[in-house]
Amino acid sequence: MAWENSNRADRLPKDWRRTRARILRRDRRTCQLTGPDCIGTATEVDHIQAGDDHDPANLQAVCTRCHASKSGHEGGTASTQARAARPRLRPAESHPGLL
Repeated sequence: MAWENSNRADRLPKDWRRTRARILRRDRRTCQLTGPDCIGTATEVDHIQAGDDHDPANLQAVCTRCHASKSGHEGGTASTQARAARPRLRPAESHPGLL
């Protein structure tokens, strides 16, 4: 995640370092996503369901590649949904041949 452009770190709980270590230990530092480019060794902790639910049941150990892939996919989906929800600046015109 690009932390320099995000306020995400500010929204993490005060005991995040301890929680993160606990999740990595619980999952035996093994990536829980195992995508096609998976490294296997988890070094990051991911929220299973996006948002600020830091409950251990919503956290999983993941490798850098799988985390980047999942986050990129979620970001792309959110961007597509936001674009679809924006009103068009002008109404769509009918094709001249259909008039």
